[in-house]
Amino acid sequence: MRTIVGITGASGVAYGVDFLRRCPDEKYLVASKWGKRVLHEELGLKVEEMRPWVTDIYNDSDLASPFSSGSNHFDSMVIVPCSVSTLAKIANGIADTLITRIAAVALKEKRRLIIALRETPLGTIALENALKLSREGVVIAPISPTDYMGAESISDVVSGYVDKLLGLVGVDTGRGWKRDELE
Repeated sequence: MRTIVGITGASGVAYGVDFLRRCPDEKYLVASKWGKRVLHEELGLKVEEMRPWVTDIYNDSDLASPFSSGSNHFDSMVIVPCSVSTLAKIANGIADTLITRIAAVALKEKRRLIIALRETPLGTIALENALKLSREGVVIAPISPTDYMGAESISDVVSGYVDKLLGLVGVDTGRGWKRDELE
């Protein structure tokens, strides 16, 4: 499985980092300029510190990246966290960064695109952009806690949501509400 992970300038970068740590197989990271800033401000990390969990890291300004072309296959793209600005660009066909270009490729090639939107409240324009993308098959997965899993820490809250994202890309985490009743 080959997954592209985009990190934009929305708050909640811990979700993106946890996803990178836990998603198996090939992962490629693209962090926007503001995504890098939030990574540093919220977690004290630099993008290069993500290298142990990814196959490679691309600069968001590198529109000559291999994934700018639909001829280079990937299974899914997850943008976590995704800002409403990035959502708007994708919804309106603006592919001026590597993150938005790869999203455009995912749309045109009918590949899985998951947007972990991090914003509240959502204004009408953001909701209309999310609806437009949802109609195109994009999974809009606003970052929200899974309280039913008995979270006891912020880390548990992050992990519970990331379990949901992992499931959306086809990774079975072995966790789920009342999962023991299924066995």
